[in-house]
Amino acid sequence: MRPMARSTRRQFIQTATAAASGLALTNCGWTLAEVRATGSKGSKDELFVYTWTSYIDDQLLSEFTAQTGIKVKADIFDSDDVMLNTFQAGKGVNYSIIYPSAYGVERMIELKLLLQLDQSKLIGLDSIKPKFRDPPYDPGNRYSIPISWGTTGLIYNSEKLPTPPEDWDYLWKNKDKLFRRMTLLNDVREVMGAVLRSLGYSYNSKNLKEIERAYQKLEELRPAIRLFTTDAWKEQILAGDIYLAMGYSSDGESVTQENPKLKYVIPRSGTSLWSDNMVIPKTAPNPDGAYAWINYMSQPSVAASVCRRLSFATPNQGAFDQLPLDIRENPTLFPPDEILEKCESIAPVGDAAEIYDNYWTKLTSS
Repeated sequence: MRPMARSTRRQFIQTATAAASGLALTNCGWTLAEVRATGSKGSKDELFVYTWTSYIDDQLLSEFTAQTGIKVKADIFDSDDVMLNTFQAGKGVNYSIIYPSAYGVERMIELKLLLQLDQSKLIGLDSIKPKFRDPPYDPGNRYSIPISWGTTGLIYNSEKLPTPPEDWDYLWKNKDKLFRRMTLLNDVREVMGAVLRSLGYSYNSKNLKEIERAYQKLEELRPAIRLFTTDAWKEQILAGDIYLAMGYSSDGESVTQENPKLKYVIPRSGTSLWSDNMVIPKTAPNPDGAYAWINYMSQPSVAASVCRRLSFATPNQGAFDQLPLDIRENPTLFPPDEILEKCESIAPVGDAAEIYDNYWTKLTSS
C-alpha cells in the first residue's frame, strides 16, 4: 500500500505489564518463550513495533505479553514513505518489527535496511497460502513474512449515493454531487495508479506521457476533493460529512460493519492488490523478540482471531480454514479470482518516481 511521505497522525499504544507465563500454544508443541534465544541486543522484555493503523489492538498486545513476558509498544505510520523516511533519518532504531507493504519491503531491501531472516527460527511458514510464498518483491521470503492482504477501492454512502460507483470514472462523472464530499488516499502511487488504471494504463506506468495525463485528470478533480487522507475519512464518512472515500478493503470492511449503509466496491477496471508484511530491521534492538512476534502472529488461531476482530484478510491458510463461512465468503476481504485478475501490486518505478512525486506535490499543495 502507499508511498509518499506526508504528515501523519501518530498513535501510541502500550500494554500493561504482564508476567511471563511461557504458555504453550495449542496444537504446536512449542512455547513462545522457547524461541527466544539468548544474547539479543537491547531489552529482551520490551518490543517496539511500527505498523499501520488498525493492525494492533490491546487484546493482541496483552495476549502476546501474557505468553512471552515481552511488553509491546506500537507506533503508527500511514504510508510506506513515512516509514522509510523515519529509518533513513536514523529515527527507527527502537523498532524491532515493521509492517511494510510489498512496495516497502522491496525498497527496504534495496536500501539494505532489513535483516535476512533465519528461517530455522520461524514456525508456521507452511501455513502461508502458496500465492503469498516466494513473492517477486522478496524471492524465497528471505526478508519478509506476509501478515495481511487486500485491495484498494471506494467506500460510499448508499443512502446519499443510490447509484453505486462501478469504476474510478464515477468520481469525475459525479464530481458536482461529490463536491467537497469525497476524500482520496494520502498516497501518490495509489491515487495516481487508480487514475492510470482508469485510463487503461498500468498502476506502475513509467511512461511520462501517461503519468502526465493522469496528473491532468486529477487536476480536473482537485477542487472537488475535500482531503487526501489515509485514516481521517473513516470518522467523516461515519458522521455523514463525506459521501465517498478511497480506502483499503480492511478499512472498508470495518466501517461497513459499523454502518450497513456504507458499502465497499472494487472498481471494475482494476485496482491495487496490496500485501503487508512483517520484517526485522538490521537495527532491531530485540531481534529475538521480533522472531517471537512473527511466530505468534503466524499461529493460525491467532491470525484467525485477528482477522475476525480487525477485519483484514489473512494469507495464512490455517487461519482462513478456521474462519466462519460468512467471513470466508465476504467479497470485500476475499474477492473472487476474476476480480483479482484485474488487480496489480504496486512496484517501484525507478527514475519515474521523481515525476510522480513532483506531480503529487503540485496536486496536494494547490
